[in-house]
Amino acid sequence: MTTTSLTRTAITIMAEAAATLRLLAWLSPAFPTGAYAYSHGVEWAVDVGDISDGATLQTWVEDVLRLGAGRTDAILLRHAHRAHGDIDLLAELAELALATAPTRERQAESIVQGNAFAAAARAWHASVLIDLAARVGDLPYPIAVGALAGVSNIDEDAACAGVLQAFAANLISAAVRLVPLGQSTGLAVLAALEPAITEIAVETSSAALEDIGGAAFRSDIASMRHETQYTRLFRS
Repeated sequence: MTTTSLTRTAITIMAEAAATLRLLAWLSPAFPTGAYAYSHGVEWAVDVGDISDGATLQTWVEDVLRLGAGRTDAILLRHAHRAHGDIDLLAELAELALATAPTRERQAESIVQGNAFAAAARAWHASVLIDLAARVGDLPYPIAVGALAGVSNIDEDAACAGVLQAFAANLISAAVRLVPLGQSTGLAVLAALEPAITEIAVETSSAALEDIGGAAFRSDIASMRHETQYTRLFRS
């Protein structure tokens, strides 16, 4: 291998490593989006007994991933990733993302986390999010992450799978605290969801915006009921 080839290889490795480091930072529980304050209806599901152990938690989260916000957000994120250089299209995607929220709390969950993500990501010179926020005001979370990932040359598939995994992990974390469940049970559920996360990432890779739709009705009802739940630790 020539010196030039070695240099090119090193540059490629460094670029890929930098992209991976950014994605890991943005999706870390320590990144200040406030995700820990949202249960996506899990709090109500625990309160009424729909989630009571590892098995019921796994079923609930997998349904949300396959039939609810998980799949919808994955499609929106992918399209935002591809449209990262087109503010007009990103604005349209942001409006669509807000319209897909079935309840007030779900919409607030996405907006608050999206705005917080954009604010925290300024350390990475996220001018696309600053411009988009100036255009539309509130930034839905999948649009913010997808657009910045696209600008930052982060692989679309990696960003999609990462967001799905982080979303699942957050719901599991909420249930671990609420039921309560042990950390080992939570990790076992997260590990068991890997095939579903991978399948959703693959399926959504070719999905059009017209393919957005949900059938996680119990989860939607949970979000509605949570708005008036008597005792609440979470904001959704």
